[in-house]
Amino acid sequence: MPFRQAAMENIYTIPNLLTLSRIVACPVLGWAIVHDEFYLATGLLVYAGLTDLVDGWLARRFNMGSVLGTILDPAADKMLMTTLVVTLAVKDLIPVPLAAIILGRDVLLSLTAFYIRYTTLPAPKTFTRYWDFSIPSAEVRPTGISKVNTALQLLLMGTATVSPILPLDIGLPLQALQVIVAGTTIWSGASYVFAKDGFRVISS
Repeated sequence: MPFRQAAMENIYTIPNLLTLSRIVACPVLGWAIVHDEFYLATGLLVYAGLTDLVDGWLARRFNMGSVLGTILDPAADKMLMTTLVVTLAVKDLIPVPLAAIILGRDVLLSLTAFYIRYTTLPAPKTFTRYWDFSIPSAEVRPTGISKVNTALQLLLMGTATVSPILPLDIGLPLQALQVIVAGTTIWSGASYVFAKDGFRVISS
C-alpha cells in the first residue's frame, strides 16, 4: 500500500494572525486599566471587537478557516473576558462578587466539560484516549441564554471600561446592568449543567 502523506493545513493565515494579535493585546489592555489609561484601554477594546469581526468574515469569505482557528478564537475571547473581569474588579469598576460569579461559572463549565468528556468517551477510558480529540465523544451546544449572557457581559465590560472617561455619570444604569449580568451568568451556567440539550453525545 503506497505511503500517503498526512494532509497539512496552512495555519499562517490573516484570520489566525488577527486572533493572535488580540491575545497579545490582552496584557496591554490589563496594564492600561490598572494604570488608569482608559483611552488606551478603550482603543484596544475597539480593536479587539473589529478584529474579531474581520477575522471571522475573512475565514468565511476566503475559505481561510483552520482547526487552529477554531481553538484560538474562543481562547482569545476568553482571555479578553478574563482580563477585563479581573482588572475591572481590581479598579472597583465592577463588584468583586460579580467577578467571582463570572469566573466561577467559567471554572464550573470547564470542570463539567472534563466530566462529560470522561463519561461519554468510548471504552477503554485511558489517559491517552481522553486527550486524543480525534476520538469524538460529545459536543457542547451553546444555549440561548448563554449567547444572551455573552453579549450582556461584553456590554458590561465595555461600558465599565469607558465609564471613567465619559462626561456623564452612568453609575445607576451600570449597577442595573451588573445585576442583570449576575442573573444571566448564573442562569447560563445552570443551563449547561442541568439542561438536557446542553451537550450532545456523538460517540457510538
